[in-house]
Amino acid sequence: MIRVLLADDQSLVRAGFRALLDAQPDIAVAGEAADGEEAVRGVRELSPDVVLMDIRMPRLDGLAATRRITEDAGLDPVKVVMLTTFELDEYVFEAIRSGASGFLVKDTEPEELLRAVRAVVAGDALLSPGVTRRLIAEFASRSKEPKDLRELAELTEREREVMALVGIGLSNAEIARRLVVSPLTAKTHVSRTMVKLGARDRAQLVVLAYESGLVRPGWLG
Repeated sequence: MIRVLLADDQSLVRAGFRALLDAQPDIAVAGEAADGEEAVRGVRELSPDVVLMDIRMPRLDGLAATRRITEDAGLDPVKVVMLTTFELDEYVFEAIRSGASGFLVKDTEPEELLRAVRAVVAGDALLSPGVTRRLIAEFASRSKEPKDLRELAELTEREREVMALVGIGLSNAEIARRLVVSPLTAKTHVSRTMVKLGARDRAQLVVLAYESGLVRPGWLG
């Protein structure tokens, strides 16, 4: 059973999400929070698998709450998915850099929300790849010179290649087809790359691919 914590200051939004999620045989809403402080406390008390976190909330906003959660080693298994009203929200990229596993637009289709919750638990973030890749490219194009990531030197040539493919939004299956390897081999390469770079999940791996200059804006098809 996938346990979800809903964090949004609008009770109607929480009620809508709860009705949808609780109707699924493999998903249950573990709790709700009306602000960031309640969200962090709820994560520590309930240990949910996923937090659907609104970016703009009173007392403590979703971005700060996400940092508190992802910086706590004891909460490492918890995945945070940011909820935003606009696709190109100015805070989304920073949220992913802070450890969020992805984001969803609030008016997303119900099927997409359910797919996203299941995908992030399975480790298949980044979510909504088409929109998210455009968003990351947009913010990466405004960033400064590429960072010098020493950890990249520890990657094999194949792992660098895989990281670049993750960076442009390809799934493990797509990477496998591109490199003519099995999906399991592709997944293994992705996992090893994440471990070597200390990336929390695929979302952070994408950000590192851009920040290191391994992938550059404009490479997206």
